[in-house]
Amino acid sequence: MIRRTCWFLLPAALFLTACGAQGTDKAPANGPVASEAKAPGPGPEHSLGTGPRQLPGLGPVTRAQVPADARQAVVVTGHDRNSPDSKAVLYERTPAGWQMRRSWPAHNALHGWTEHHRLGDLRSPIGVYTLTDAGGLLPDPGTRMPYDHSTAFTATGSGFEGEPLTGSFDYVVAIDYNRRPGTSPLDWTRPLGSERGGGIWFHVDHGGPTQACVSLGRAHMRELLRSLDPDRHPVVVMGDAASLAR
Repeated sequence: MIRRTCWFLLPAALFLTACGAQGTDKAPANGPVASEAKAPGPGPEHSLGTGPRQLPGLGPVTRAQVPADARQAVVVTGHDRNSPDSKAVLYERTPAGWQMRRSWPAHNALHGWTEHHRLGDLRSPIGVYTLTDAGGLLPDPGTRMPYDHSTAFTATGSGFEGEPLTGSFDYVVAIDYNRRPGTSPLDWTRPLGSERGGGIWFHVDHGGPTQACVSLGRAHMRELLRSLDPDRHPVVVMGDAASLAR
């Protein structure tokens, strides 16, 4: 199992200011992950006795972005374009089709979703992004992903609804939006430029909207970390329901 220590530690104030105390504000290293495979042609999504042939809720435009080798997908579906409430569902692709493994309530950014995320817009980026790296203030809970255990994941302050942010970064999974995959979630490299935001993670829910991240309950974050398998090339598919259905 791969383990790494923190390559560098950001001063806590700088880190929290850049991430946004409600959650981080990260973007994909090369934009949304695009698959070279063509979108599937028309046909039933289900066959008798199997799971869905395609990830449920996704239209042809979104499906075309899912890499052909992805065998795990976390589909985060926002209630609507401007809502901070969403649902995350973990699927695994099997010979019988895509099988649902877990379903969790989630929060996204305060103002909902956007197709062109910019730093400070308080919207989460719509798209398909790889999941390659994890970390947190607490020790590795048993993930197969590279895990950076560091005190730099300390969160302080209050959220948009006055809720304390302490513990929000106890567990995180970096979403590969405007970041360099294969590095600690704390890596500050921004291939698209700093104005496009960054530091977008799955992290522990603090009971309110995030700045751009997706947050799950503490126990659900542990489940996610223990479920993700780099050999299955996991991705997150995220956005409001209408956008994902295109």
